[in-house]
Amino acid sequence: MRSQWRLAGALVAGALLVTGCGGGGGDQAASDGKVNLTFWDWDPNMDKVVAIWNQAHPDIHVTLSNPAGGDQLVSKMITAHEAGNGPDIAKVEYQSLPALVAKGVVTDITQYTGDAVKDFDDNTLKATKFEGKVYGVPQDVAPLMLFYRTDIFDQYGLKPPTTWDEFAQTAQQLHDKAPSVAMTNFDAADPGWFTGLMQQGGADWWSASGTTWKVAINSAASKKVADYWQGLVTAGTVAKNPSFSPQWNKQMNEGQIATWISGAWAPAQLGGIAPNTKGKWAVAPLPAWTAGDKTTGIWGGSATTVTADSKHAAQAAQFASWLNTDDKAVTAQIQNINVYPAATSGRSLPILSSPPAFFPNQANYYDLVKQVAPSSHSFSMWGPNVTVTFSGYTDKFGAALQNNTSFAAALDDIQNATVADMKKLGFTVS
Repeated sequence: MRSQWRLAGALVAGALLVTGCGGGGGDQAASDGKVNLTFWDWDPNMDKVVAIWNQAHPDIHVTLSNPAGGDQLVSKMITAHEAGNGPDIAKVEYQSLPALVAKGVVTDITQYTGDAVKDFDDNTLKATKFEGKVYGVPQDVAPLMLFYRTDIFDQYGLKPPTTWDEFAQTAQQLHDKAPSVAMTNFDAADPGWFTGLMQQGGADWWSASGTTWKVAINSAASKKVADYWQGLVTAGTVAKNPSFSPQWNKQMNEGQIATWISGAWAPAQLGGIAPNTKGKWAVAPLPAWTAGDKTTGIWGGSATTVTADSKHAAQAAQFASWLNTDDKAVTAQIQNINVYPAATSGRSLPILSSPPAFFPNQANYYDLVKQVAPSSHSFSMWGPNVTVTFSGYTDKFGAALQNNTSFAAALDDIQNATVADMKKLGFTVS
């Protein structure tokens, strides 16, 4: 039986064919004086957490900046690395880490994180560990959940759906009663939520046996999910605009969208997206394909990485370890960013007995996340060219939405583009 480590090893083996080197680099002895580190991160209120570090560590100062979020930050990291001016530290979503390892953008920090990694279970740590080497300290886990407006559901006599059939029925009921209010939106700009839905639906986009890869983006499981959402779009019960866009923010703030399928980190984001809706949201498990099935996917979940451009890898790794294992740091992240911590010890912190500030009416918020998290299902592994796959999602699903063409055909196109790129890079694909 293949192990996760052998699968990860296959990834890095393939990566070495591409890069011709072992990655890493930039690890030099610390200077005698004060060390200044740069940190790229898009979390709201992360500055409050960094301030705690800077106050307690006068010899290692961290300067935070937010040049972009998610996939856009990955692109900026690659560009900065090619120019030799990347940051010391960066937040990276788990699905993007293999590509950054393959390109040599992030560095091996195994030698600096021996104590920190003891605070994570194997299932969490495997997302940041390749060929036995640690390339990031896990920050959070992000099971996909259903966030819904309690006031809108109450106003129109709706109940939170527990299955996808119920979700479609509820969407139609809402559309019949309030045509100007969409059940949710279909986001063709950010593939994170959609891959989470695919994972819940049983798709497994990448797998490997030895050094031979299998890509199954257009599998039957994937097309089942795609066809379902095309049905909602065709029925006109969901909006067709990207999350985090100005239009979507306005709709969310003005009650024109009733639910958001998102990760457990959503409450902190909603404060900026829809500030007028504080106290009007609740969270429920993601609707299931089969009644009673607790399986969900993930959207995001991130690690704190050290880049190959850093001249102070030891100090950068020290910060990454502190950020994600120190009780004070993790408590501050839960309080200000609403992460559900990846560290085992972090999941027992007293702060988790209080709801996020934006969800004052749901006292059991973190209890529910804790119940759902063990049923989170991701792909066996993420592909080495996930950026190509995600770019394909944006292009093909964006076009399908605009032209009312087939979502399943979009998956075929993404499959073909991903496989062609992997072969071009030197990977063997069955």
